[in-house]
Amino acid sequence: MFIIGEAVIDDAVGHASFCCDLGTCKGACCAIAGGRGAPLEDDEVLEIEKAYPIVKAYLSQNSLQTIESAGAYEGVPGDFATTCIDDRECVFVFHEEGIARCSFERAYMEGKIDWRKPLSCHLFPIRIRKFGQDFLRYEEIDECASGRTRGRTLEVKLSDFLREPLVRKYGEEWYEQFIASCRTKSEK
Repeated sequence: MFIIGEAVIDDAVGHASFCCDLGTCKGACCAIAGGRGAPLEDDEVLEIEKAYPIVKAYLSQNSLQTIESAGAYEGVPGDFATTCIDDRECVFVFHEEGIARCSFERAYMEGKIDWRKPLSCHLFPIRIRKFGQDFLRYEEIDECASGRTRGRTLEVKLSDFLREPLVRKYGEEWYEQFIASCRTKSEK
């Protein structure tokens, strides 16, 4: 483990190889069994409410009915998450060519909203847990095996693959310190 600013980072975050392989996994991270959706920062609840009138055009009738009956998110401040359908798929998923995709990201890419998607989704398979400070860990799940293989084949490190969301969360200066620490630790 190492520390950058206020974040404690598990060594695997800096050294694992990873590059999403949507063609193989089909967006499995958007539909993981377990009953709880994407963890949300408190301010992201407002982003969801603001974006919903736009993204609902991409959603299935089942998603719309679930949001109508159960809400778009659940929890309490400090512990919000998106709602799931049948304890699996996030209500904001839509399917395109057999791949589960994020309606927020689609609207963002089309220039309809200025918020990309929940940070926890953008950072996956890195998860942030709060223990007085942020603790970043690599969540290695079976559904992402093809992403690990692809990362090794293409020689892409998880830390490089997730540069954009890490900068989004912590800033460019933090990210540069993080990468420098990763390189230093790998040289030892």
